[in-house]
Amino acid sequence: MKIATYNVNGVNSRLPVLLRWLAETAPDVACLQELKAPQEKFPEQAIRDAGYDVCWHGQKSWNGVAMLSKAGPIKEVRRALPGDPEDVNSRYLEAEVNGMLIGCLYLPNGNPAPGPKFDYKLSWFKRLTDHAAALLAQQVPVVLTGDYNVMPAELDVYKPERWVDDALFRPETRAAFHQLVAQGWTDAIRTLYPDQKIYTFWDYFRNAYGRDAGLRIDHFLLSPQVAPRLTAGGVDRHVRGWEKSSDHAPVWIELKK
Repeated sequence: MKIATYNVNGVNSRLPVLLRWLAETAPDVACLQELKAPQEKFPEQAIRDAGYDVCWHGQKSWNGVAMLSKAGPIKEVRRALPGDPEDVNSRYLEAEVNGMLIGCLYLPNGNPAPGPKFDYKLSWFKRLTDHAAALLAQQVPVVLTGDYNVMPAELDVYKPERWVDDALFRPETRAAFHQLVAQGWTDAIRTLYPDQKIYTFWDYFRNAYGRDAGLRIDHFLLSPQVAPRLTAGGVDRHVRGWEKSSDHAPVWIELKK
């Protein structure tokens, strides 16, 4: 089973890129973030024509998450993290697919830090951590994937000394990620490539992609019921180089049955 995550940075403006990538790589499940489209503007028919069942939670102008599946129907469980009923941002979608629980998330950026946006990032992280603990307690196969907006270690960022004050790399952010993983989750890509430089995002500015000045901010966390099934994973780095592509590249893992 091949599961992918991809921050598309605008699902309608990048639709040709998304459809090309789906046709080329054929993931069984794809989690998308940053749709930047209200619920009624999501390109449902184009996704279904590509062979996928689809579930999405849109939001006007920004945010938005979606799940695509050709591995079986998507059975939606929730479309918001518990813990704050006043948080209406579309950043989390959880569904059951083929006997597996998959959470698709778009964690807040948090800049500028410190400040209200950083406080929101950390509070959202806390809610995610609390919910993740509840998921682990169910002792079922769970995958939490998406754009976490955090570089967990210096290996995950080009020139880390330039990022020490950024919300994606501040000590509080990295500590929150490590606290989450310490519950018993497996960071799939880092497990497969423990010492290798791997990036999933390259800014549009200063020829970042050409210089390979990137960040690893899109992650897969696997519950103990899933981790032993991990056989492969990687980043479709070349997609970032396509015309009118997102500033993220798709990330994927493969799980044995």
